[in-house]
Amino acid sequence: MDKTLFQHRSIRKYLAKPIEEPLLSHILEAGTRASTTGNMQVYSMVVTSDAEIKARLWEAHFKQNMVKEAPVVITFCADFNRFNLWCHQRNAEPGYDNFLSFVTAAVDALLVAQNVCVSAESNGLGICYLGTTTYMAEKIIDILHLPVGVVPVTTVVMGYPEELSELNDRLPLDAVVHYETYKAYSAEDIDKLYQQKENLPQTKELLELNKKDTLAQIFTDNRYKKSDNVLFSQHLLNVLHKQGFMNNEK
Repeated sequence: MDKTLFQHRSIRKYLAKPIEEPLLSHILEAGTRASTTGNMQVYSMVVTSDAEIKARLWEAHFKQNMVKEAPVVITFCADFNRFNLWCHQRNAEPGYDNFLSFVTAAVDALLVAQNVCVSAESNGLGICYLGTTTYMAEKIIDILHLPVGVVPVTTVVMGYPEELSELNDRLPLDAVVHYETYKAYSAEDIDKLYQQKENLPQTKELLELNKKDTLAQIFTDNRYKKSDNVLFSQHLLNVLHKQGFMNNEK
């Protein structure tokens, strides 16, 4: 299992080979063994293999072809709907229509997603997370018929890899680990910690392709622009309101 973690890579091309049902069930069961707040399990996994529904999800996920090609698409949702229904049926009044509860359920869902991914990779499958889930949450809610109290937070495509990509680089441990308390970064620290990433041959290619002076500019100007961040933030806040997670009155 530990070796699997160190060999993780995002797979974007898949063989036209279905995942056997016993294996898929095993992987989903592994997901349910993830840590969860108060053992409430306030998450749901929507497993999609139907070609027509995947085609609609493909549209929502910016037409990334792996959504159509992978045999399975799993949408991980923050879900207080089921828990709220249980509370009502047991003469208990739930108070989970607030932003904190959304964060609680989102954390649960993400922990489950990672368990699922590690189990899948340990069993010879490939996976790729889709960051477009929160951007297009409203459309995904409509496609998957998600009720109030349920919000999609991430999506994973899964299947047998057609090809293995190279391992992506990672920042050195010193960049992300702080012992005892948070250590402030000096300008020299930043230069040192990002030096390897900035000197990769792939980085040089990206700079030429995007006509930028620094790798940071590719992120700020091209990949994750402020205007897009603000727009999709507004969309997500609207979704949280519609799905019942913005009652923050006393």
